[in-house]
Amino acid sequence: MRIVRAELYEMVIPYLQPFIISAGVMRERRSLVIVLQDESGNFGYGESPPDPLPFYSEETLSSARALLSELLLPRVVGAEFETPEAIDRTLREGVRGNPFARAGVETAGWDLFAARRKLGIGQLLADRLGHPAATEISSGVALGIPADRDPGTLRHRIAEALEHGYRRVKIKVAPGWDAVPVSAAREALAGSGVPLTVDANGAYEWPEHEPNLRALDDAELLYIEQPLAPDELVGHAALARLLRTPICLDETLRDARAARQIAALEGPRIWNIKVHRVGGLSEVCRIYRVADSYAAQLWAGTMPESGIGSQAALATAALPRCLYPSDVEPSARWFGPGNDVIEMTMNPEGQMSVPTSSISGLLNMARFKATSRLISAW
Repeated sequence: MRIVRAELYEMVIPYLQPFIISAGVMRERRSLVIVLQDESGNFGYGESPPDPLPFYSEETLSSARALLSELLLPRVVGAEFETPEAIDRTLREGVRGNPFARAGVETAGWDLFAARRKLGIGQLLADRLGHPAATEISSGVALGIPADRDPGTLRHRIAEALEHGYRRVKIKVAPGWDAVPVSAAREALAGSGVPLTVDANGAYEWPEHEPNLRALDDAELLYIEQPLAPDELVGHAALARLLRTPICLDETLRDARAARQIAALEGPRIWNIKVHRVGGLSEVCRIYRVADSYAAQLWAGTMPESGIGSQAALATAALPRCLYPSDVEPSARWFGPGNDVIEMTMNPEGQMSVPTSSISGLLNMARFKATSRLISAW
């Protein structure tokens, strides 16, 4: 396959309501979209969704845009590739870090290969790993910290989530906002059978906040997600041995190297894979193989992305080792009905279908043109 053209777009879709986590507030999904074209006229789409400010990762929207424009996209245009992994290798040469920028191009490459084979990304990924592809995945809801910090607001949002059929509820926590919301969530979920998880996005310090985390150990949580800073591998391993509640790693799981270190430390065995945070689907494959040997249990997270970037997350969530409900949610939940460029839907049982088509067959081009502007083309 030869890539004959690349286009870089900026896409902006406002969130239905602000999404608040321990580190900051998100009011819109501002992403970079990469479109690759091959010599046969097939198209591949990828999304690069770092935040404008570095409160989730060191990489930002501006830094990703610069790297894509100045190095990554000019590097792949005119080049020939036999596999998606070959694109990944080309993007990594002389480039340290910057996974969100690389993932935008790399996932577009996977989608282009899927388009050439008239497959969905999920089937292509499953074929690469030698596993059958699931046709649907379970979806969980991720609820941010209420702006008013009112437990009643949180209970109301959980009641709405249960009405929609979500298979798991996740709430954001932070020091000073943990015991109260967990109690409110337990009350709202009573009798439903739907599990509760909490996500701190690395807001707790080790070992200073050990008492706070111990206090969560009696809350019957499915797991505690990313309680400590991303580079606190030893702390997470120690905490996993200290608490009865399993620890789940998110930001710590940067790549397969981190996965191997977690396994060597006998650290947590629940991992959240965000495709764009780890640099793309080729790295997902490498992490998946480490998880297989370590018997780690996986699930797919999101930033959240638009319907374009969500295709890679859906493909990951459909793998057999992804045992927990994903954070991939219906488009209407984030952006309101009819506002996403690919409308993601969920049935009343909390299931989402894994598409069998590449992104070009799913994309609402009118919505894409209304929400995006072309930055550069090669």
